[in-house]
Amino acid sequence: MSQVDDASTLPVEWWKSSFSDSGAQCVECGIVDEETIAIRDSKNPHGPALLFTREQVTPFVIAAATGRFGGLE
Repeated sequence: MSQVDDASTLPVEWWKSSFSDSGAQCVECGIVDEETIAIRDSKNPHGPALLFTREQVTPFVIAAATGRFGGLE
């Protein structure tokens, strides 16, 4: 995993999960290239984005969805 400081500089089309509501707890994803997925905070489009390989992104999403990053709110 790596990151970029300004997610808006990435050449991607961002989308939100169909499970996202209109509240403040949304992230957006974008495909950077064949091997790289970007994830950013939807409320801060010029903030940082995490960059994952395709192999890394699934375990990250599962860990986040099951609360294995406890204490992050």
